[in-house]
Amino acid sequence: MGTIQWEYIFNTKLAIESFPYVIKGIGYTLLISIVSMFFGLLLGFFLALGRMSKNYIFQLPARTYISFMRGVPIIVLLFILYFGFPMIGITFTAVTAAIIGFSLNSAAYMAEINRSAIASVDKGQWEASASLGLSYWQTMRKIILPQAVKIAIPPLSNVLLDLVKGTSLAAMITVPELLQKAKIVGGRELDYMTMYILVALIYWGICSIIAVLQNHLEKRYEVKSS
Repeated sequence: MGTIQWEYIFNTKLAIESFPYVIKGIGYTLLISIVSMFFGLLLGFFLALGRMSKNYIFQLPARTYISFMRGVPIIVLLFILYFGFPMIGITFTAVTAAIIGFSLNSAAYMAEINRSAIASVDKGQWEASASLGLSYWQTMRKIILPQAVKIAIPPLSNVLLDLVKGTSLAAMITVPELLQKAKIVGGRELDYMTMYILVALIYWGICSIIAVLQNHLEKRYEVKSS
């Protein structure tokens, strides 16, 4: 067996010199993550309501959508949107395809989180609201959602973390995000190991910041509810 050449694992000089170029991809990483999170939350909320509905006209489509999106790899969905849809005359830019794909996929997971959070609120809250003459949407907006949000913050934050890391798959459809930038430098310098480690450290930094924000939000809602 040959000896491990430790000096080739991480080239500090190359990492420092390449950092300004690689970090330019962070804009696409954050854009895709944040926009997908927003639309995923919006769609996920209505999917959760459909999933909880006693009417099968709403419940069945929501169940089917959630099951399908949770069972299909995101990379397959991205390929369908970016490479498949042009075959039927519908063309998306790489960034648009990525946003649509991640939004549709994450909505399924957020729907289940929202459903679980809403369902965990004491049913007595609904009964009390009804006795006060509040409508369904008034009860949801003023009573149920404020309590459900506190419960949903940790798992929703995990979805955001997964979105940030998952955007690396957008490199497969040519989005110039962090991993794509690193691959370009790695191919040019013939040192993929250094560049992949650099990207790993950048993703770690982003996710650490999100974790701090998550803790802040949790403490804020704890103070409000106390």
